Amino acid sequence: MSLDYLFSQIKKNNFLIIGRAGVDIYPDPPGTKTEDTNHFVTHLGGSSANIAVELTKLGGKCHILTRVSDDALGRLAINQLKKYNINSELVKFQGNEARISFAVVETRIEDHQSIIYRNGAADLFMNEKDIIDTKIEHYSCVILTGTCLASEPSRSATFLAMKTANDNNIPVIMDIDYRPYTWKSVKDASETYIKAAKQCSVVIGNADEFGVLSMDYDKGYNFAKSLAGEIDLVIYKKGERGSITFMKNNEFSKGIFNVKPLKPTGAGDAFMGGFLGSILNDFSLEESVEIGSAAAAIVVTKVGCAPAMPDFNEIKSFMNNNKIN
Repeated sequence: MSLDYLFSQIKKNNFLIIGRAGVDIYPDPPGTKTEDTNHFVTHLGGSSANIAVELTKLGGKCHILTRVSDDALGRLAINQLKKYNINSELVKFQGNEARISFAVVETRIEDHQSIIYRNGAADLFMNEKDIIDTKIEHYSCVILTGTCLASEPSRSATFLAMKTANDNNIPVIMDIDYRPYTWKSVKDASETYIKAAKQCSVVIGNADEFGVLSMDYDKGYNFAKSLAGEIDLVIYKKGERGSITFMKNNEFSKGIFNVKPLKPTGAGDAFMGGFLGSILNDFSLEESVEIGSAAAAIVVTKVGCAPAMPDFNEIKSFMNNNKIN
Protein backbone atom coordinates (compact mmCIF):
# COMPACT_ATOMS: atom_id res chain seq x y z
CA MET A 1 0.00 0.00 0.00
CA SER A 2 1.41 3.43 -0.93
CA LEU A 3 1.05 6.73 0.91
CA ASP A 4 -1.01 8.04 -2.01
CA TYR A 5 -3.43 5.15 -1.64
CA LEU A 6 -3.51 5.56 2.15
CA PHE A 7 -4.37 9.24 1.82
CA SER A 8 -7.00 8.54 -0.84
CA GLN A 9 -8.71 6.07 1.51
CA ILE A 10 -8.65 8.55 4.40
CA LYS A 11 -10.22 11.18 2.12
CA LYS A 12 -13.14 8.85 1.37
CA ASN A 13 -14.18 9.80 4.92
CA ASN A 14 -15.79 6.62 6.20
CA PHE A 15 -13.96 5.66 9.39
CA LEU A 16 -14.40 2.65 11.66
CA ILE A 17 -12.82 3.28 15.06
CA ILE A 18 -12.34 0.24 17.29
CA GLY A 19 -11.74 0.53 21.01
CA ARG A 20 -13.04 1.78 24.27
CA ALA A 21 -15.50 4.51 25.10
CA GLY A 22 -15.59 5.32 28.78
CA VAL A 23 -16.62 7.79 31.43
CA ASP A 24 -14.18 10.24 33.02
CA ILE A 25 -14.86 12.27 36.13
CA TYR A 26 -12.77 15.28 37.16
CA PRO A 27 -12.48 16.87 40.61
CA ASP A 28 -13.91 20.37 40.38
CA PRO A 29 -12.76 23.12 40.38
CA PRO A 30 -9.62 22.45 38.29
CA GLY A 31 -6.53 21.99 40.41
CA THR A 32 -8.38 20.18 43.19
CA LYS A 33 -6.96 16.87 44.41
CA THR A 34 -9.33 13.92 44.29
CA GLU A 35 -9.23 13.32 48.03
CA ASP A 36 -10.07 16.96 48.75
CA THR A 37 -12.97 17.50 46.38
CA ASN A 38 -16.69 17.78 47.05
CA HIS A 39 -17.69 18.00 43.39
CA PHE A 40 -16.92 16.21 40.13
CA VAL A 41 -17.69 16.95 36.49
CA THR A 42 -18.39 14.13 34.05
CA HIS A 43 -17.24 13.74 30.45
CA LEU A 44 -16.94 11.12 27.74
CA GLY A 45 -13.57 9.35 27.90
CA GLY A 46 -11.66 6.40 26.49
CA SER A 47 -8.93 6.72 23.89
CA SER A 48 -10.92 5.54 20.87
CA ALA A 49 -13.88 7.74 21.77
CA ASN A 50 -11.57 10.74 22.20
CA ILE A 51 -9.96 10.11 18.80
CA ALA A 52 -13.43 9.87 17.28
CA VAL A 53 -14.44 13.20 18.85
CA GLU A 54 -11.42 15.06 17.43
CA LEU A 55 -11.71 13.47 14.00
CA THR A 56 -15.43 14.26 13.89
CA LYS A 57 -14.77 17.89 14.87
CA LEU A 58 -12.47 18.09 11.83
CA GLY A 59 -15.15 16.76 9.49
CA GLY A 60 -14.69 13.01 9.85
CA LYS A 61 -17.60 10.59 9.61
CA CYS A 62 -16.93 8.05 12.34
CA HIS A 63 -18.52 4.81 13.50
CA ILE A 64 -17.23 3.42 16.78
CA LEU A 65 -17.16 -0.31 17.54
CA THR A 66 -16.97 -1.28 21.19
CA ARG A 67 -18.90 -2.73 24.10
CA VAL A 68 -20.11 -0.82 27.15
CA SER A 69 -21.63 -1.97 30.42
CA ASP A 70 -25.36 -2.64 30.44
CA ASP A 71 -26.08 0.05 32.99
CA ALA A 72 -26.54 3.79 33.39
CA LEU A 73 -22.86 4.57 32.74
CA GLY A 74 -22.92 2.58 29.52
CA ARG A 75 -25.97 4.52 28.41
CA LEU A 76 -24.27 7.76 29.43
CA ALA A 77 -21.32 6.97 27.17
CA ILE A 78 -23.62 6.23 24.23
CA ASN A 79 -25.54 9.47 24.83
CA GLN A 80 -22.25 11.37 24.88
CA LEU A 81 -21.10 9.74 21.63
CA LYS A 82 -24.33 10.88 20.01
CA LYS A 83 -23.81 14.39 21.40
CA TYR A 84 -20.50 14.53 19.53
CA ASN A 85 -22.14 13.24 16.31
CA ILE A 86 -20.31 9.90 16.43
CA ASN A 87 -22.29 6.97 15.05
CA SER A 88 -22.84 4.51 17.93
CA GLU A 89 -24.96 1.92 16.12
CA LEU A 90 -22.18 -0.69 16.46
CA VAL A 91 -21.85 -0.27 20.24
CA LYS A 92 -23.21 -3.29 22.14
CA PHE A 93 -24.11 -3.69 25.78
CA GLN A 94 -22.16 -6.22 27.83
CA GLY A 95 -23.83 -7.85 30.84
CA ASN A 96 -22.42 -10.34 33.35
CA GLU A 97 -21.21 -7.64 35.77
CA ALA A 98 -18.86 -6.12 33.16
CA ARG A 99 -18.11 -2.47 33.76
CA ILE A 100 -17.36 0.42 31.45
CA SER A 101 -13.89 1.95 31.50
CA PHE A 102 -14.07 4.52 34.30
CA ALA A 103 -11.43 7.08 35.21
CA VAL A 104 -10.97 9.67 37.94
CA VAL A 105 -8.61 12.25 36.46
CA GLU A 106 -7.20 15.37 38.09
CA THR A 107 -6.88 18.64 36.20
CA ARG A 108 -3.43 19.40 37.58
CA ILE A 109 0.19 18.67 36.70
CA GLU A 110 1.88 18.66 40.11
CA ASP A 111 1.29 15.34 41.90
CA HIS A 112 -1.22 14.42 39.19
CA GLN A 113 -3.36 11.39 39.95
CA SER A 114 -5.32 9.34 37.41
CA ILE A 115 -7.21 6.36 38.80
CA ILE A 116 -8.39 3.96 36.10
CA TYR A 117 -10.98 1.26 36.81
CA ARG A 118 -10.60 -1.57 34.28
CA ASN A 119 -11.78 -4.60 36.26
CA GLY A 120 -13.96 -6.74 33.99
CA ALA A 121 -13.77 -4.04 31.33
CA ALA A 122 -16.77 -4.24 29.00
CA ASP A 123 -14.81 -3.23 25.86
CA LEU A 124 -12.49 -6.24 26.22
CA PHE A 125 -15.50 -8.54 25.71
CA MET A 126 -15.74 -7.49 22.04
CA ASN A 127 -15.74 -10.74 20.07
CA GLU A 128 -15.33 -12.10 16.56
CA LYS A 129 -19.08 -12.04 15.90
CA ASP A 130 -19.03 -8.30 16.56
CA ILE A 131 -16.42 -7.98 13.80
CA ILE A 132 -18.36 -10.15 11.36
CA ASP A 133 -21.55 -8.18 12.04
CA THR A 134 -19.71 -4.90 11.41
CA LYS A 135 -19.00 -5.65 7.73
CA ILE A 136 -15.61 -3.94 7.72
CA GLU A 137 -15.43 -4.05 3.93
CA HIS A 138 -17.91 -1.14 3.87
CA TYR A 139 -15.43 1.26 5.50
CA SER A 140 -12.57 3.18 3.94
CA CYS A 141 -10.23 3.15 6.93
CA VAL A 142 -9.94 1.24 10.24
CA ILE A 143 -8.50 3.00 13.29
CA LEU A 144 -7.77 1.10 16.48
CA THR A 145 -6.07 1.54 19.81
CA GLY A 146 -3.73 -1.17 21.01
CA THR A 147 -5.57 -1.66 24.28
CA CYS A 148 -8.02 -3.79 22.25
CA LEU A 149 -5.27 -6.39 21.99
CA ALA A 150 -4.66 -6.77 25.73
CA SER A 151 -6.85 -9.83 26.39
CA GLU A 152 -9.37 -12.25 24.93
CA PRO A 153 -11.87 -12.26 23.35
CA SER A 154 -11.06 -8.71 22.22
CA ARG A 155 -7.59 -9.71 21.01
CA SER A 156 -8.83 -12.31 18.54
CA ALA A 157 -11.63 -9.99 17.45
CA THR A 158 -9.14 -7.21 16.75
CA PHE A 159 -6.88 -9.48 14.72
CA LEU A 160 -9.91 -10.63 12.72
CA ALA A 161 -10.76 -6.97 12.05
CA MET A 162 -7.22 -6.33 10.86
CA LYS A 163 -7.21 -9.41 8.62
CA THR A 164 -10.56 -8.46 7.10
CA ALA A 165 -9.32 -4.94 6.44
CA ASN A 166 -6.08 -6.25 4.89
CA ASP A 167 -8.01 -8.71 2.70
CA ASN A 168 -10.10 -5.80 1.40
CA ASN A 169 -7.14 -3.41 0.95
CA ILE A 170 -8.47 -1.11 3.69
CA PRO A 171 -5.76 0.77 5.65
CA VAL A 172 -5.39 -0.04 9.36
CA ILE A 173 -4.08 2.75 11.59
CA MET A 174 -3.02 1.89 15.15
CA ASP A 175 -2.24 4.02 18.16
CA ILE A 176 -0.14 1.72 20.37
CA ASP A 177 -1.91 3.02 23.50
CA TYR A 178 0.02 0.75 25.88
CA ARG A 179 -1.56 0.52 29.33
CA PRO A 180 0.54 -1.87 31.45
CA TYR A 181 -2.27 -2.67 33.89
CA THR A 182 -4.28 -4.36 31.12
CA TRP A 183 -1.52 -6.79 30.04
CA LYS A 184 -0.31 -9.96 31.76
CA SER A 185 3.34 -9.19 30.93
CA VAL A 186 5.56 -6.89 28.88
CA LYS A 187 6.62 -9.90 26.82
CA ASP A 188 3.01 -10.68 25.92
CA ALA A 189 2.44 -7.04 25.00
CA SER A 190 5.58 -6.91 22.85
CA GLU A 191 4.81 -10.08 20.91
CA THR A 192 1.18 -9.12 20.35
CA TYR A 193 1.92 -5.54 19.32
CA ILE A 194 4.61 -6.63 16.85
CA LYS A 195 2.21 -9.08 15.21
CA ALA A 196 -0.40 -6.32 14.97
CA ALA A 197 1.98 -3.58 13.80
CA LYS A 198 3.01 -5.61 10.78
CA GLN A 199 -0.64 -5.72 9.67
CA CYS A 200 -1.02 -1.93 9.81
CA SER A 201 -0.46 0.86 7.32
CA VAL A 202 0.29 3.40 10.07
CA VAL A 203 1.55 2.94 13.63
CA ILE A 204 1.75 5.85 16.07
CA GLY A 205 3.29 5.66 19.52
CA ASN A 206 5.61 7.33 21.98
CA ALA A 207 9.18 6.41 22.87
CA ASP A 208 8.16 4.26 25.84
CA GLU A 209 5.59 2.38 23.76
CA PHE A 210 8.08 1.55 21.03
CA GLY A 211 10.43 0.55 23.84
CA VAL A 212 7.85 -2.03 24.90
CA LEU A 213 7.64 -3.38 21.35
CA SER A 214 11.42 -3.75 21.17
CA MET A 215 11.63 -5.15 24.75
CA ASP A 216 14.37 -2.57 25.34
CA TYR A 217 13.63 1.10 25.96
CA ASP A 218 16.98 2.05 24.43
CA LYS A 219 16.05 0.32 21.16
CA GLY A 220 12.56 1.75 20.58
CA TYR A 221 13.82 4.33 18.08
CA ASN A 222 15.58 1.69 16.00
CA PHE A 223 12.51 -0.54 16.13
CA ALA A 224 10.26 2.29 14.90
CA LYS A 225 12.64 3.13 12.06
CA SER A 226 12.91 -0.53 11.06
CA LEU A 227 9.12 -0.99 11.15
CA ALA A 228 8.78 1.84 8.63
CA GLY A 229 10.58 -0.34 6.12
CA GLU A 230 7.68 -2.82 6.31
CA ILE A 231 4.63 -0.54 6.50
CA ASP A 232 3.68 2.86 5.09
CA LEU A 233 4.18 5.22 8.00
CA VAL A 234 5.46 5.26 11.58
CA ILE A 235 5.24 8.27 13.89
CA TYR A 236 7.62 8.11 16.85
CA LYS A 237 6.65 10.67 19.48
CA LYS A 238 9.32 11.94 21.86
CA GLY A 239 7.27 14.05 24.26
CA GLU A 240 8.90 17.43 24.84
CA ARG A 241 11.43 16.63 22.10
CA GLY A 242 8.81 16.46 19.36
CA SER A 243 8.38 13.59 16.92
CA ILE A 244 9.98 11.76 14.02
CA THR A 245 7.88 10.54 11.11
CA PHE A 246 9.39 7.56 9.32
CA MET A 247 8.54 6.39 5.82
CA LYS A 248 10.31 3.98 3.51
CA ASN A 249 13.66 5.65 2.71
CA ASN A 250 12.60 8.99 4.19
CA GLU A 251 11.96 10.72 7.50
CA PHE A 252 11.37 14.15 9.01
CA SER A 253 11.37 15.63 12.50
CA LYS A 254 8.96 18.10 14.09
CA GLY A 255 9.04 19.95 17.37
CA ILE A 256 6.19 20.75 19.73
CA PHE A 257 4.15 23.78 20.72
CA ASN A 258 5.16 24.94 24.18
CA VAL A 259 2.13 25.53 26.40
CA LYS A 260 1.41 25.67 30.11
CA PRO A 261 -0.65 22.49 30.64
CA LEU A 262 -3.47 22.01 33.11
CA LYS A 263 -3.20 18.22 32.91
CA PRO A 264 -1.10 15.56 31.15
CA THR A 265 -3.92 13.50 29.59
CA GLY A 266 -5.57 13.43 26.16
CA ALA A 267 -2.65 14.62 24.04
CA GLY A 268 -2.11 11.35 22.17
CA ASP A 269 -5.78 11.03 21.26
CA ALA A 270 -5.88 14.62 20.04
CA PHE A 271 -2.74 14.07 17.97
CA MET A 272 -4.22 11.03 16.21
CA GLY A 273 -7.54 12.72 15.50
CA GLY A 274 -5.89 15.97 14.43
CA PHE A 275 -3.39 14.20 12.20
CA LEU A 276 -6.01 12.15 10.36
CA GLY A 277 -8.47 15.04 10.18
CA SER A 278 -5.82 17.17 8.52
CA ILE A 279 -5.08 14.58 5.86
CA LEU A 280 -8.83 14.31 5.31
CA ASN A 281 -8.85 18.06 4.63
CA ASP A 282 -6.04 17.94 2.05
CA PHE A 283 -3.14 19.08 4.22
CA SER A 284 0.27 17.60 3.48
CA LEU A 285 1.86 14.93 5.65
CA GLU A 286 4.18 17.42 7.37
CA GLU A 287 1.37 19.94 7.88
CA SER A 288 -0.81 17.18 9.32
CA VAL A 289 1.84 16.24 11.89
CA GLU A 290 2.06 19.90 12.92
CA ILE A 291 -1.73 20.21 13.19
CA GLY A 292 -1.87 17.01 15.24
CA SER A 293 0.77 18.48 17.54
CA ALA A 294 -1.24 21.70 17.86
CA ALA A 295 -4.38 19.73 18.77
CA ALA A 296 -2.40 17.84 21.41
CA ALA A 297 -1.05 21.09 22.86
CA ILE A 298 -4.53 22.60 23.07
CA VAL A 299 -6.11 19.61 24.82
CA VAL A 300 -3.69 19.58 27.75
CA THR A 301 -4.54 23.22 28.52
CA LYS A 302 -8.26 22.50 29.01
CA VAL A 303 -10.48 20.47 31.32
CA GLY A 304 -11.46 17.03 30.09
CA CYS A 305 -10.41 15.15 26.98
CA ALA A 306 -13.43 14.82 24.70
CA PRO A 307 -14.76 18.34 25.40
CA ALA A 308 -11.25 19.78 25.02
CA MET A 309 -10.78 18.50 21.47
CA PRO A 310 -10.41 21.55 19.18
CA ASP A 311 -12.01 22.29 15.82
CA PHE A 312 -10.11 23.80 12.89
CA ASN A 313 -10.95 27.38 13.86
CA GLU A 314 -9.41 26.89 17.30
CA ILE A 315 -6.38 25.09 15.85
CA LYS A 316 -5.84 27.83 13.25
CA SER A 317 -6.04 30.55 15.89
CA PHE A 318 -3.65 28.65 18.14
CA MET A 319 -1.12 28.10 15.35
CA ASN A 320 -1.29 31.78 14.36
CA ASN A 321 -0.31 32.73 17.89
CA ASN A 322 2.11 29.92 18.74
CA LYS A 323 5.08 28.58 16.84
CA ILE A 324 6.25 24.99 16.76
CA ASN A 325 9.74 24.54 18.15
